[in-house]
Amino acid sequence: MSDPKSRSAETDVVQGMHTVDPATGSIVPAIVPSTTYARDEKYALIDPALSYSRDENPTYDTAEALLTRLEGGVSSLLFSSGMASACAVFKALKPGDHVVVPKVMYWGLRNWLIKFCDRWGIGLEQFDAADPNDLGSKVIAKKTTLVWIETPCNPTWDIIDIRSAAEIAHAAGALLAVDSTVATPVLSQPIELGADIVMHSATKYLNGHGDVVAGALVAAKETDLWVRIAEGRAQEGAILGPFEAWLLQRGMRTLFMRVRQASQTAMMIATHFADHPSLDRVLYPGLSQHPGHKTAKKQMYGGFGGMLSLCVGQNEREALAFVKRCQVFIRATSLGGIESLVEHRYSIEGPDSPIPANLVRLSVGAETAEDLIDDIEQALT
Repeated sequence: MSDPKSRSAETDVVQGMHTVDPATGSIVPAIVPSTTYARDEKYALIDPALSYSRDENPTYDTAEALLTRLEGGVSSLLFSSGMASACAVFKALKPGDHVVVPKVMYWGLRNWLIKFCDRWGIGLEQFDAADPNDLGSKVIAKKTTLVWIETPCNPTWDIIDIRSAAEIAHAAGALLAVDSTVATPVLSQPIELGADIVMHSATKYLNGHGDVVAGALVAAKETDLWVRIAEGRAQEGAILGPFEAWLLQRGMRTLFMRVRQASQTAMMIATHFADHPSLDRVLYPGLSQHPGHKTAKKQMYGGFGGMLSLCVGQNEREALAFVKRCQVFIRATSLGGIESLVEHRYSIEGPDSPIPANLVRLSVGAETAEDLIDDIEQALT
């Protein structure tokens, strides 16, 4: 039998870490719905690791082990949503700390951060991800505690150099956290590039089937901040139910196949429409004209992701008319599933949004490229 250490991450993920139940021979991990665990006649726990399911449930083990394996970290934590996982990082900080984040990032987290940091007494600075020099100007030596980046940045798909961000953060005495939801572990390895924490909205590509809300964090090492994050999860109970955790690990088994196909199809769409007269711009890091293309090539392996945006016409009205005419793309909020989705982000984010009003976000799924291209063509007419 081959040495398990020599197997690829892809093989381990497909096989769920080669999970076989020793009692039954089942190759599918079991769901353990119990909220509590019995003790023996000496009042010792039957399994010392299992006392109460607020943060201890063996159903989490497979998904967390897969994430740790995929990201090359030392530990992973599942959460009840992507927002719960991201918020857990910032809630583990202390009043007086200083954080730096991109101006363009997941809008829900950005809006929460502005309010939370003000209430919690944390200094918040935002940098322009499109300017490769702006991050360094916003990080303050011996004061900045955490640099948070998202790459590609949703929904303009700006690319932030992870290795450079890690060097800037560490030189200032700060940690680097990377939201790698869009890149996924299939295409990018932030810990290998210097990140301290990797975050995923597991609702998206990790699960990939639109039926689980979940979040995850992976640590490069168990820092004091990581210990506080784990304590916060245990105390606040922002965890998945056993069935959701089971669905997540099941979805992760097809992660490589889904991400590769979505990336290939997105590249075909972006290339096809790159010079279309009805489009102001096509935003996709796989295009050579994308400002972050060279950096994306350095830190994304085997593709550039399944997300792209089209700037339709010159205004919000034209963008909404395009969305209305879509027949294959489903008009819905989310990304990373097997169904292709279309969304007018400005309508969702509102007038304070930093993104163009004519931007339409596409999440490319598993449909044929030809059907998706034809749908965009007819919607642009």
